[in-house]
Amino acid sequence: MSAPLRELVDSDRVVHEPARLAIMALLHSVAGADFLYLQRETGLTKGNLSSHLNRLEAAGYIKIEKSFKGKYPHTVCRLTGAGRTAFEAHCDALRGVLRE
Repeated sequence: MSAPLRELVDSDRVVHEPARLAIMALLHSVAGADFLYLQRETGLTKGNLSSHLNRLEAAGYIKIEKSFKGKYPHTVCRLTGAGRTAFEAHCDALRGVLRE
């Protein structure tokens, strides 16, 4: 197996999972995104999105801020420095395989 392919195979499974990769890609391009935006853009159910966000937060890749807008809960997610680094490393691994 080539080195770039080995790097991709050995990459961070938290980031590699397709739904979490989509979430991180969305968050990489913005300062922060609310729950409804992420749900709409990913097509995930509320429960599934919550589960993936919790996994990313537990890994230290995102920060979740919960507040209220009037009477309604408002959840905003942001990539942490570690999350940005992990996402960019995964993208670099993909680019390495594509260059090969």
